[in-house]
Amino acid sequence: MHRGKGMKFVGDSRVPAVRKPNIPKDYSEYPGKTEAFWPNFLLKEWMVGAVFLIGFLCLTVAHPSPLERIADPTDTAYIPLPDWYFLFLYQLLKYSYASGPYTVIGAIVIPGLAFGALLLAPFLDRGPERRPWKRPVATGMMLLTLASIVYLTWEAVVTHDWKQAAEQGKIRAEVEIDKNAEGYKIAQANTCTSCHGENLSGGAAAPSLIGTGLTPEEIAKISKEGKGGMPAGIFKGTDEELKKLAEFIAGLKEE
Repeated sequence: MHRGKGMKFVGDSRVPAVRKPNIPKDYSEYPGKTEAFWPNFLLKEWMVGAVFLIGFLCLTVAHPSPLERIADPTDTAYIPLPDWYFLFLYQLLKYSYASGPYTVIGAIVIPGLAFGALLLAPFLDRGPERRPWKRPVATGMMLLTLASIVYLTWEAVVTHDWKQAAEQGKIRAEVEIDKNAEGYKIAQANTCTSCHGENLSGGAAAPSLIGTGLTPEEIAKISKEGKGGMPAGIFKGTDEELKKLAEFIAGLKEE
């Protein structure tokens, strides 16, 4: 193209025969715009880290971890609840198609397909566009996954019995129980420990039997006739065994 009046040379399409290495410029060419990694930059990183660490420690002191009582393997009525970031998987296992004999579907197959799809998203949509509406496959997969997690997490929160969970995890004063006592063995034989716990401190399905304030006669009546969620006819022993059981439970008091 000839250079004429009003014409400007705007580029050169020639390809160099020898490729030159792309060496970045030395930072010394930018005085005042850079700093040494040691100790200047690293000291700033440490200061920011220290501020966050102190803030985190203050939060742990102001809001202690919500600890529960010591786990009781004999308490079959205990309702576990995972941390909030696993609530969507916890809720998924409540549905019939992903629980019971199909637990492997809810625990492995469905999460595996979901996370596998997220890993494959960059390969399924390899277009150069960066705008979400120009990448329907990747954007659709992301929105579907996000909506599923939010919905399942919300369902897990609103359907969980928080009052019962607080009661089952309440830390109670421990009382040393003589597990060789005849009254305790009678309680075991009549499945009392399956609901009230191995230490008779109560659980999600039954209250604590320690420090009830009831007389042996009242305890014997409840054992035979039931009360609240406890049905009648649970106790299958003799009258003599019932008397020993009632006296044993009445004698359990908090120290």
